[in-house]
This record gives sequence, structure tokens and C-alpha cells, in this order.
Amino acid sequence: MNPYNCSRRFFIKGVGAFITAPIAGCKIFEDAPLVRFGIVTDCHYADIPMAHRDYPVGDAYYRESTGKLAECVAVMNREKPAFLIELGDFKDLGPDKSATVGYLDKIESVFAGFQGERYHVLGNHDFDALDKVEFLAHISNAGQSKAIAHYSFVRGGVTFIVLDACYTSAMEDYRPGNWDWRDANVPPEQLDWLKRELDAARGPAVVFCHQCLDPQADANHLVRNAADVRAVIEHSGKVRAVFTGHQHSGRIGKANGIAYYSLRATVLDSGAEENSYATVAVHPSGEVAVTGYRKAASI
Repeated sequence: MNPYNCSRRFFIKGVGAFITAPIAGCKIFEDAPLVRFGIVTDCHYADIPMAHRDYPVGDAYYRESTGKLAECVAVMNREKPAFLIELGDFKDLGPDKSATVGYLDKIESVFAGFQGERYHVLGNHDFDALDKVEFLAHISNAGQSKAIAHYSFVRGGVTFIVLDACYTSAMEDYRPGNWDWRDANVPPEQLDWLKRELDAARGPAVVFCHQCLDPQADANHLVRNAADVRAVIEHSGKVRAVFTGHQHSGRIGKANGIAYYSLRATVLDSGAEENSYATVAVHPSGEVAVTGYRKAASI
């Protein structure tokens, strides 16, 4: 048996029904997708011992994330999606700043093995030893001379919007000593930007964020002003799905016709069989199909 095969897909048709089905019975699309892309999240790479964390976070095996991400990259190079995006908490905390930068550089070098466009979403643990300027200086996003925190791009007629919820309730940027993983917020000016981006979108849109926006997600993992973000994306009538990380166990939800998919964390549990990543296809019909690999589809 191919260990990379997925066990489940989910489909969203516009603002219609939400369906899960075994891969053998997956719907066959008559139309080719507008675009297909890859997602991976919560690598938390660090050269430190594993840590036990209570559900819904779970045990973290930091050192294994380079191997797990390398497997994801190899599969994505075979599948050739238009781009691969990691959804935050790319690295974790070392004994000092220098070690932490080394962890970031190492996991970025693995990610750079993808033979296509790469993107990042900012996560809370990305700022446990670095501020945003420092973190962004060590990563690369396709088409950006210097990586930026929130941005949009278009592929295959689909608008992709990357949000940055790494702000405190005082709307201050996360930085070392000034962040709490339970206190994530999207500032008002970014909400205004999101509305403008969606107003300008000529076709369907997909939103990425590290922290959860699904109202049914664990409250501690939810963006505090998630209702304001949802109001903007719902009003647009263009957003087909929202993809996040943060809640390591992963989850699938739906609110007011929009699907919310939180991908299972790469760092969660030990062994290649515990890996998690997925490809996503956006079809002209408005349907979105997610193919999960390893544990991604078993949530």
C-alpha cells in the first residue's frame, strides 16, 4: 500500500452542502480545477526534546518535523501543485536567539526543496524569540522581494488572501515577551484591507490564517475578533474556504456556507505515519476538494 494515500476528502459546493466520503467513493469532477495547491502547518521545528501537551494540542516531537516536512515536499514535487503554503508555527524556541534562528533557517531550507512557489503564514510561535522583521528576513514568499506578513495573490483566477492575526488585544505586533497564543487579533486596518481585496476579486477566493476563524473551534485557538473577520468574508460572497492551523488536532467545520479546515499539525506525535499535509483543488463550479495525506484526512 502506498503510505501517502489519503483516506478522505471533503467537498464544498459554493455555499451548499458539506460532504465527507472515503477516497474510493470520491466524486469525480467533470471540470479540471482552476488551481491546485498544497498545505502544511505547525512544524514547530526545534532541536529540543519532545514535550507532552494536553488535548487539543497534543504531544510535540519537534526534531521529527524536518523529516516530516521533507516527505511533504517530496510528495508535492511529485504532485506538482501550483504552490505550497505553510500555515504558521514554522519553528519553535531554542535555548537562545541564535539557536532559534538556526532552527528557522534549517526548516526553511527543507521547505525550499519544493520545486514551485512557496508561501508562509505567520504563527504565534514564530515570535517567541524573534520580532516580525527578524522572522520575515529569514523566509521567502514567491513574488516578494522581502517577505511580508499579510498579502494576497491570484492563481488560476482564484484570489488567495493570507491574514496575519499575530497581534495582541492592544493591536500590537507579536514580539518576544509580548504575545499570548490565546490572544490573537486581526487589526481594524487589516480588516479594511481584507474587504478591499475581496471587493476587487473577480472570482472565488480562499483565505489563510494561522489561528482559527471557525466559531466551533476550541475557544483558546480562536481569533478573538473572528466574528468581525467572518462578517467580512461572508459579506463578499466569494470565499469558498478558510484554511488554518494552530489547533494541532485539526478539525473541519462550516459556518454560514463557508468551510473551515484546520489542518492537523506536522509536529503532532511521533513517526512518519503521524505526518499530515494535503492538496486542495478549486474547481470552476465553486467546489473545493481537499486530499489529505497520512493523518490529515482522518480528522
